[in-house]
Amino acid sequence: MPIMPDSWITKMAKDRKMIEPFADKQHREGIISYGVSSYGYDARVADEFKIFTDIDNAIVDPKNFTPNSFVTRKTDVCIIPPNSFALAHTIEYFRVPRDILVVCLGKSTYARCGIIVNVTPLEPEWEGQVTIEISNTTPLPAKIYANEGICQFLFFQGSAPCDISYADKKGKYMGQLGVATPRL
Repeated sequence: MPIMPDSWITKMAKDRKMIEPFADKQHREGIISYGVSSYGYDARVADEFKIFTDIDNAIVDPKNFTPNSFVTRKTDVCIIPPNSFALAHTIEYFRVPRDILVVCLGKSTYARCGIIVNVTPLEPEWEGQVTIEISNTTPLPAKIYANEGICQFLFFQGSAPCDISYADKKGKYMGQLGVATPRL
């Protein structure tokens, strides 16, 4: 399964609207970088954050998820409390081709500060804004900057299209906009 270079990503983004909006070069001056990279794409985090809190003594349950386990903030800078967690989403909307698997990894700038983005796949023929899971593993508050890079997506092409895609399965997170919380 070869990893796809920047020229392929740029072509797919333009021809098939695989990434919208698409930055065809790295933007990095005075910000955490975003845009096309050597073998991937660095996506930006939007300004909507769901920050987990224990104000209501809620229990996080993926089978019975309730919104009282977090507070929602629309802000240019999100402060994640020590040893806590937030959900956000990409500015970019992705449309994954049937013969491609995409893997999301956190950016090293944040990782070097103890801020971890969950590794997650985007399956063939999935589309939507990507919900980003951000953990602050430090004993200190951590800043996340909206409209700047948060994670990198790597694109892997299979030797043939998959037999059953995310669209074929009618996946529960298909076409999501904004932060998508757990669903059964």
